[in-house]
This record gives sequence, structure tokens and C-alpha cells, in this order.
Amino acid sequence: MTELTVAYIDSFALNAGAIKNGNDLVRKNSFQKLARTEDGTLLFGECKGSGKEPYSCSADFVKTEQPVFRCSCPSRQFPCKHILGLLYAYAGGKTFDIADIPADIADKREKADKREEKKKETAAAPPGTETKRRVNKNALAKKLASQLEGIELAHKLVQQIVQSGLASLDKRSIRMYEDQAKQLGNHFVPGLQAAFREVFILINASDNHEAVYSEAFEMLAALHALLKRSRDYITARMEDPELPMDITSVLEEKIGHAWQLSELREQELIRKNMELIQLNFRSYTDEARGEYVDEGYWLQLEDGEIVITRNFRPFRAAKHMKEDDSVYMAVQTKELFTYPGELNKRVRWEEMTMRECSSGDRNKIRSFAEHSYGAALKTVKNHLKNPLADKNPVLLLHAAEVAKTEKGIVLVNETGERLPLANIARLGYPTLQLLPHLNQKQLKNMAVLVMFEDQLSEGKLVAQPLTLITENEMIRLFY
Repeated sequence: MTELTVAYIDSFALNAGAIKNGNDLVRKNSFQKLARTEDGTLLFGECKGSGKEPYSCSADFVKTEQPVFRCSCPSRQFPCKHILGLLYAYAGGKTFDIADIPADIADKREKADKREEKKKETAAAPPGTETKRRVNKNALAKKLASQLEGIELAHKLVQQIVQSGLASLDKRSIRMYEDQAKQLGNHFVPGLQAAFREVFILINASDNHEAVYSEAFEMLAALHALLKRSRDYITARMEDPELPMDITSVLEEKIGHAWQLSELREQELIRKNMELIQLNFRSYTDEARGEYVDEGYWLQLEDGEIVITRNFRPFRAAKHMKEDDSVYMAVQTKELFTYPGELNKRVRWEEMTMRECSSGDRNKIRSFAEHSYGAALKTVKNHLKNPLADKNPVLLLHAAEVAKTEKGIVLVNETGERLPLANIARLGYPTLQLLPHLNQKQLKNMAVLVMFEDQLSEGKLVAQPLTLITENEMIRLFY
């Protein structure tokens, strides 16, 4: 069983409230029974509840990378506070009696073993005998035709807005355009619909529309390019039903496709036995899509690639969904699923174990940092030329020092190249004001995770520091 640290247990909790409630049960001595099997793979116990009978809860670590939690309580949160309390009790050194595995859990383990064996037999079947996901060609043709209609409708809306001019947009006209954009919800293009909403939200949020015109025009130009790419792509798929889905870019996701893990596996977008360390984390609200987003920036220790995890929690269902948080331990996973994309690809895993980070990990992270700022800027500029690209790419750079000049704070590399730093308004987490509070040792010979943004209104590319990695510590400027 993986060492049960508090940080590891916290990673299972749905939100901060669940963490507090689980710890409260331990503090109040609510557990009437605490037990574990002799091999330590199963923790189980009984916890006082609101009824006459206590709740039976267990944490099964027979598969370390995929623990199974069970509880007899009616809570819709999972894992519930009773399971979390059981884990916190163990991590906190509470006494757990040695006991035999309960019969019902032994039976469930046996059934799980049989399912796993069947999966292995299927995976070991000769090539060509495996069952592939069947595609209903008639249903696909109808969906593509509907998407094409949605794209044409979206194109007309963009034309209307551009021809009328942004200066003509007032609350009344914006409401009219929003009502028209709602029709896109009937055409399987939620990504395009959200792109329209972003424009309207940007303009509505500002009392001075002229101040956001440059950004609004940039968004409309990107939307126009997306619509053109989408039209060509959907038309090609309609003409050739055998044409595979695009897995080289984020086009499908921009249109609105939600990739399933089974699809990523089928497309072989998967890597085996990977280790990742989270360099930074943030949560934000995406009003256009109506969801909360938990976003983690990670480094793959095998190759130094910076990847991103995103956990989407729709407003209506957020309280029932797991809320991601900062992770300070290294994550080990047997299967890492990678979504289509280019720089800073999105990744996901189902099973994981965790271990403590070491100085060796920090040194390895630092070894992957780009030393040439010229090369870094070239990478970013080439990335931003793609209209489908994420507008805020993240890179890991090496800095000999952080210096203060007459024009502001800069990163300086060994050859004297300078990279000006600035806060990115869209990020919503200013960090430059924190740097003067660090001592000089922390501001020399480090790797710096930075986020870039092309600020068209000012005609410059800016970078904001997110995390500093020195030989002795990792300093997250927000988390």
C-alpha cells in the first residue's frame, strides 16, 4: 500500500469541506471500530452516524494504483467523509486492530479479479479479433450535417457583428446576438457557442467598450478562422465517411467534442509508466461554458514536456464532483492518456500512486529548462500563429538571475539575454510583486515556469512567472 500521507489522502477528497469533515470525525472520536488486515491492504471500520446503526466503511488498497472505497452511508459525495476519516485516522497514528478480511469484501475482490482476468484475455487476443467501437454511419452523417448547419449559422453571426461594427454593440443588440447564438446548442457545436459567449461576456464586463475592442477583434478573428477550419473539416468527413477524426490538433475539441478515454486508447494516444510533478495549479470560472475549471501544470520526468490537466465542473453539478487541488508529491501512473494538441497538451490518468519529491527530482526538472530566450520566444510565436492554439502557452526557462531594471523586472540568462516580466491580466493572479520578498539566493540559478501572452493592444509579447525551481526548493507564486 502507498504510504498514506495527509497530502495523498487530500487528493481523494471532493473539496475542502470534505477534508474538514473527515478530520472532524477523527477529532471527535466518532469511529467505534478501526481495523486492518495483516498485509495492510485493507482498512475498515465503523463510524457513528445519524441513525441507530454505525456506518461501515473501508479502503481497499489491493491494487495500490486504484484503491477502492466503500461505505454504507447514503452520502452522494464519494469518497464520503467517513472514508476520508478512516484514512486520516490511519495516517494520524490511531490504533487499528488486526482482523480477517470481511466476507463481503473478499467476495467483491474475487469478482474484481475475474473481471480483470477477462480484460487481460481480451487484450491478449490475436490481432484482428478485438472488438472495436462500432460507428453508426447514419447517425454520424446526421450529426455532421447538423454541425455544418451550426457552422454556417455561426459564420452569419460573425459577419453580422463585423459588418455592424463593434461600436454598435449595446446591451440590446448583444442580447439579440446571444439569443441567436443559443440556437447553436441544437447543432452539436458547444465549443463554437462558448466562443461566441466569450466575446459577449468580454464586452458586457467593460463599461468602456473601446478599451476591449482590440481583444474582441482578436477573438472574432480567431473565431472566423476556427469556423473556416471547421467547415472544411466537417465537409471532408461528410464526403468521406471513412475519414478518421483529427488527432493532430485541438480542432475536434474546439468544435465541441468531448474525448472519451476509450477513443484516446483506440487512437493510441497513451503512454505507459509515466511520472509527473505538478509545477503549478489554479482554479478559475469559465462563464462562457458555465463551469469551474481546475488546471494543473505538470512536467513529465521522462522527457521534460510541460503538460496540463483540466478538471471541468459544470455549475449545476459542481457540488457533486471532485474538486482538484495543488499536488506536492510525484504522481506515478501506468497509463497516461494524452489529448490531441501541440504545445502543452492536455493529459489525464485513471490510476495513480504517489511518492515524495526529492532534490534529485528538482535537479531533473531544472535540467529540462530552456536556456535560450530567443529559442523560447520563437517557439511561442510559432505556436501563437495557429488560430486554434491556446493563447497562454507555458514554458520552463532557465535564469541565471532575476534582476530589476529601470523598465521593470527581467529574467537574465548566462549569456546576458533578458526576458521582461509582466502580470497577465487574463490570468488573474499577479505575481511580480512577490519576487522582491524572496532572498537573493532564491533568485539565482533557477528554472522558472512562465506563462506567455501576446498583448496586441500594446504590440508586445509578455511573460509572467508562475513558479521558481531552485536546487533546494520549489516556490509556487500561486497555487
